[in-house]
Amino acid sequence: MSDAAQPTAAEVRAAAEAVKTALDRHLAAVERRSGEDDPAVYDAFNQLAAAAEAYDELLYDRYDEVTPFEIPGADDSLPPYTGPEEPSALSVLIRRDYAVAEPQRLMAQARRVEAADEEGEGVASSGTVHGALGLLFGEFEPDEIASRHKEFGLEEGDSTLWVTAADDAAEPGEWLEAPFEQVEPQRVVCRFDVSAVFDDEFDGDLEDADLEEEELEEDVEEDLEEEDLDADADGEPERLGVDRRGP
Repeated sequence: MSDAAQPTAAEVRAAAEAVKTALDRHLAAVERRSGEDDPAVYDAFNQLAAAAEAYDELLYDRYDEVTPFEIPGADDSLPPYTGPEEPSALSVLIRRDYAVAEPQRLMAQARRVEAADEEGEGVASSGTVHGALGLLFGEFEPDEIASRHKEFGLEEGDSTLWVTAADDAAEPGEWLEAPFEQVEPQRVVCRFDVSAVFDDEFDGDLEDADLEEEELEEDVEEDLEEEDLDADADGEPERLGVDRRGP
């Protein structure tokens, strides 16, 4: 960054003061928490994350220095909810990704649908992956395909579901041309993500635990082997003497 574009020392100091203020607000919100999902705490968390990120950037640009703080999930979190408290309409946005793992299986399922449909257009529709996908997604609900994806030769990828609030229901046909362009993150009521990334992190923890267990077992086996070697070197292990006395 050029000297002309660098932030001033005063700007860095102001950013640091903003972090202090955000810390106080976050602590106050936590102390007044009204429940597990208190929106005030969530809002204070996001404000603290934004202030810390701004300070970190200015500090680095001015002094080539970084902070030791990292707020998990700050980059991916949604902004504070600003929609209606009692929404009269909802939009549910769903995206599911698939990989076509077995094209032949996919087209075979499409041919079954065609065979059961007396008005089918013939093998041409089910003879290509493109045509088979059109047949299957036209015949089955998306939730059914999700639950039976392996039967259709598909492999699940990431998926997400967003529930957004609206003041009024949209007019028929209003958003069909661009269904996802008018999404306002501030009106997202809840969001649910499914990703292989989360599974990889969990599997990694399990692998670490398995590795530690294997190392522990190996240490125990080595100790036992050393004891056996000591016993072989000295002859039979010394037996405890038993004083058998008669009555």
